[in-house]
Amino acid sequence: MSIIDEVVDKIEDWKGKSISVQPLSGGLTNSNFKVEVDGTPFFIRVPGESTELLAINRRNEYFNSKAAAETGVGPRVLYYIPEFQAMVLEFLRAKTMSKEALGAPGLPTKMAQVIKRLHGGPRFMADFNMFRLTEYYLAICKEHTIRIPAGYLDRMPTVIRIEQAMAVLPLPTVPCNNDLLAENYMDDGSSLRIIDYEYSGNNDPCFELGNTCQEQQYDDARILEVCTAYFGSPSANKISRMKLNMIMSDVGWGLWAAIQAKISKIDFDFWGWAIERWSRAEEKMDSSEFPSWLKDVRSP
Repeated sequence: MSIIDEVVDKIEDWKGKSISVQPLSGGLTNSNFKVEVDGTPFFIRVPGESTELLAINRRNEYFNSKAAAETGVGPRVLYYIPEFQAMVLEFLRAKTMSKEALGAPGLPTKMAQVIKRLHGGPRFMADFNMFRLTEYYLAICKEHTIRIPAGYLDRMPTVIRIEQAMAVLPLPTVPCNNDLLAENYMDDGSSLRIIDYEYSGNNDPCFELGNTCQEQQYDDARILEVCTAYFGSPSANKISRMKLNMIMSDVGWGLWAAIQAKISKIDFDFWGWAIERWSRAEEKMDSSEFPSWLKDVRSP
């Protein structure tokens, strides 16, 4: 039997029922399936190969997915099959979002509102820190002889400066998804939902906000809208904190893409994505605004 068949066979409640399995496209790490049981749809996520190299902790993901579901932001977790580290989730009857859709008027505010709802929910199992994850990914790249973008190591002193600047006035950590690309938002017709908690953990809320603004390639007006909707009013400190975390989003997830370029069997140009992300990070580090972000994030 295939893994998905073995997973389905483990669920006692489904014994003797009519079952159909349909692979779903779009996942960059795992294999995803829509499974109908006597006509009722479910979503099953089966981990991809070698994902432990990407620092994914499946116990953490399971715990945090249940916590996110308590807020109504994440889908309900219905079953967990530990021997396959597979989750069976509520199938959301919702539209998968895109960068174009999330750029529409009012959508930055809706995004900030659902993020704030998630952040106000139960604490997650573990913490997330992109600076430490970047160090971990660099060690993986060295150990497995994985190529990284040119000039990457030369920029690490700048990354240290970013961390030092943000450490002056740290924000309390909150439960974050940490990987809010467009496709991890779904619109159920009344509100946005957030899926995929592989990299979730308690983190600086401005990493979440900066990460999702970077993923959507928001302009300054939309970044300001997100900041205002989340904090109530914008400030130079919060905007700068988001901008610096936009850089760190590309610094860290660019390495993730480089690792995936070597280990993943998914048909996707991960190396091209690594270069694209690193180029964006370098552009912001070289920006004339970068020194002011370092200064303003230190000031209340």
